[in-house]
Amino acid sequence: MSVTQVCDTTDEAVAGIEDGSTVLIGGFGPTGMPYALIDALIRQGAGDLTVVANNAGNGDRGLAALLAAGRVRKIICSFPRQIDSHVFDELYRSDRIELEVVPQGNLAERMRAAGAGIGAFYCPTAVGTPLAIGKEERVIDGRRYVLELPIRGDYALIRAQRSDRLGNLVYHKTARSFGPVMAAAAAQTIVQVSEVVETGALDPESVVTPSIYVDRVVAAEPYYYVLEQRR
Repeated sequence: MSVTQVCDTTDEAVAGIEDGSTVLIGGFGPTGMPYALIDALIRQGAGDLTVVANNAGNGDRGLAALLAAGRVRKIICSFPRQIDSHVFDELYRSDRIELEVVPQGNLAERMRAAGAGIGAFYCPTAVGTPLAIGKEERVIDGRRYVLELPIRGDYALIRAQRSDRLGNLVYHKTARSFGPVMAAAAAQTIVQVSEVVETGALDPESVVTPSIYVDRVVAAEPYYYVLEQRR
């Protein structure tokens, strides 16, 4: 069993991420997004990335900054456009980024399937829409379903509230979002936390992501995003 590495810096935590990697980035919009890890990834320099996230970035920080740096070849997400998605909008309209839209429930379930070792599953979402084009369909009990494949990541960058030194994680309310399924779906999971505590300090009943899914943790101050409407 691998031992979770407690890193001293975010730069150490993201070291070794290769060009062309598929990176799962946690958060529901800005809530729960691992801003410090993304900033470190920008400094690290990996490019030609495929990013899987809930949306396509907010404002100019976090995922939006990674897009603006030209590091992302393709994004797989549920909500590519919102009021402050100007970075993604510009890239997409100028044909500088590829987009795959996945309904949010499907996005979570496809990553959960990857973590659970499920080869594929049938789902009624997207039946009869452009999102089903090219996918296998099957009728089950008189209802049409589309075959969906797992989404696996080479790396996951997620944020939790606390970790112990073994890598067991607890989250803060809705900041939990996609973190648990992404941690299980990635070959290597890197976690930004507010605090690393001694082993045994966490209530076992509060642990959501067990250490077996966590490879590196680093304590970093969270960044709180304030929505600013661009006129």
